[in-house]
Amino acid sequence: MRRVEFSIEDNGPSIEIGKEYEVVEYLSANYFYMMENALGMSPPVPLNQRLKTRKGKVVEKKNTERLKLAVLEFDE
Repeated sequence: MRRVEFSIEDNGPSIEIGKEYEVVEYLSANYFYMMENALGMSPPVPLNQRLKTRKGKVVEKKNTERLKLAVLEFDE
C-alpha cells in the first residue's frame, strides 16, 4: 500500500473517507496527479516513483496550518 497526500480546496462532504477516487496523471519535470473532478492535486512525484494504479481510497482527511489534505491509499 502506498499513501499520497492531495491538497484540497474543500474539506467538506465532497471527499468522503473510504470512497475510491480515480486520479489523472500529468507530466512535466515530475509527475503530478489530480483527483477526479479536480477535487485535489498531489505534490510533485519524482519520475522513478510514478504511481502504478489510477484508483485510490481516501483513508484520512487533515488540516495543516496552510493546507487541507486528503490522504489516498493506492494498491501497489
